[in-house]
Amino acid sequence: MTLTNLDELLGLKDRHVLITGAGGGIGRALIAAFTAAGAVVSGADQDRQSLEQVPLAHRLVFDLTNRRQVQEAVIGFITDHGTPDVLINNAGFTRGETLDQVDGDVWEREVAINLNGAFHITAPIVDAMCKRNSGNIVFISSVNALSHFGNPAYSAAKAGLISYVKALAVERGRYGIRANAICPGSVRTPAWNHRLQKRPELLGQVLPHYPLGRMVTPEEVAQATLFLASSAASGITGTALAVDAGLTAGNLRFINDVLAGDN
Repeated sequence: MTLTNLDELLGLKDRHVLITGAGGGIGRALIAAFTAAGAVVSGADQDRQSLEQVPLAHRLVFDLTNRRQVQEAVIGFITDHGTPDVLINNAGFTRGETLDQVDGDVWEREVAINLNGAFHITAPIVDAMCKRNSGNIVFISSVNALSHFGNPAYSAAKAGLISYVKALAVERGRYGIRANAICPGSVRTPAWNHRLQKRPELLGQVLPHYPLGRMVTPEEVAQATLFLASSAASGITGTALAVDAGLTAGNLRFINDVLAGDN
């Protein structure tokens, strides 16, 4: 396939893409992937300094937990730069709690960032997309939305994103809107570095759960997101795609620990 044909297949050349959480590990991989596909990429994050280090057409800074700040920033962005063709809701946060560690404050903060914040960004953009009769939204959810792997508040919020995806797909499809979700497993971003410094043995405990024997990379998450945002996925909406090195396909650890010894 030639580069020209690939551009036609993806349909992202000169399209305006807005990525939240743009300063993080997955965010930077998303920027690189969409820029390579010829898109005009803008980014949003809570930290302006992290955005200055990546190539972006426009930069938005806001706190996802501040509803008014988010809506003012998004509406101002649309007024100044037009409605993006693609919105990638990538921003998220968790501290890795078990249920015993979740109190009201933890629950409210994680839901505010991972679910409510995504809604406040998306709603005005979808309204503008509907007026134009075209648009595409991809949410970065999590395997935690599909099964329980800890992080109860985060998991509930990420599961809520999938329900929101389905609502958008069903009720806004008539306006040419597509909405989908990516559900990554553990992603080897710099966020793991401090955990591995404290517990070098942790990686050896994590990897046996993954059929591919490794975590997924930010680039693999970005490539799957690029596909769902592209014209190559023009018939796909309301879907949650696991990008998880096989984690949700089945319980490899159970097979190895319980069944393999019987053979």
